[in-house]
Amino acid sequence: MTLAVAADLRFELQRPGQSPVSGSVRGSANRLELEVDDPGALAGAGDAATLRVLAEGLAQQGVVLRVVHQGEHLVSLGAVNAPWWQRRFTGSRRVRAGSLRGAITSARARARGTESVLPDLSLAPPPTLWPLVPTLRRRPRPRTTTTHDPARGGLPRLVLVREAVGPGERQPIYWLTDGFTIGSDAGCDLVLTGLEPVHARLVHDEADEWIVVPVSGVTRVHGAPVVRQILRTGSRLEVGGHVLAFHREEYADHGRPYGGRIGGELGRQRPQPPRDAVPPSSG
Repeated sequence: MTLAVAADLRFELQRPGQSPVSGSVRGSANRLELEVDDPGALAGAGDAATLRVLAEGLAQQGVVLRVVHQGEHLVSLGAVNAPWWQRRFTGSRRVRAGSLRGAITSARARARGTESVLPDLSLAPPPTLWPLVPTLRRRPRPRTTTTHDPARGGLPRLVLVREAVGPGERQPIYWLTDGFTIGSDAGCDLVLTGLEPVHARLVHDEADEWIVVPVSGVTRVHGAPVVRQILRTGSRLEVGGHVLAFHREEYADHGRPYGGRIGGELGRQRPQPPRDAVPPSSG
């Protein structure tokens, strides 16, 4: 695989106690050209290891980087093959001298002990696996998961839907417990006007499902009258003239396929495997 790039930029590299190094990088497709005003700037005593790693990385992507100075080709890095005698000096077949001047410049910089200007290898990010093996599997088999919460939790709650909510106001939230009652009687867990004294009850059964059970009057879920109805996240519960939305965290909502989402896949959805028997919680 060959990486296609496009570059047109200038840079300036500051060196403590020395004049800065400036240059430019230009190129397209898989060919780049680096021009520097000081040919020995990147040939410091400690830069060789970094250049070898850079050259190998460029080669894996099929990219060639030519380093030039005043129009003269000094060295090439990346998808190149250096002759055997150059490898004895560079330590890599991916670093190829482009001219005698390039080899002499590198040797002089090392002999003078020129300070390194490239980042140390310890600052480089970890390499990415190539090729990306997980994406090449023809028939991936994702691990089967469930929404069976052993703690029977998920923060089940009802949210009272109000059409008009002022600045800084929030929709009222009512946390559910087994046997939660809705009605107009003051003893109900949720008291709403215009309802029967005990209009409906929400129960938490042994299968860890939350179910709405009408007691008196009409109770609707998504507009349809119900007698006993399992609630899923997003269920719209209507009692009298009031609208309540049921919510439970996705990890504990037993919808199909998982997480309370219903629909899609032409209606053919894999059900969850049977849940283990879990003793009812005290709350």
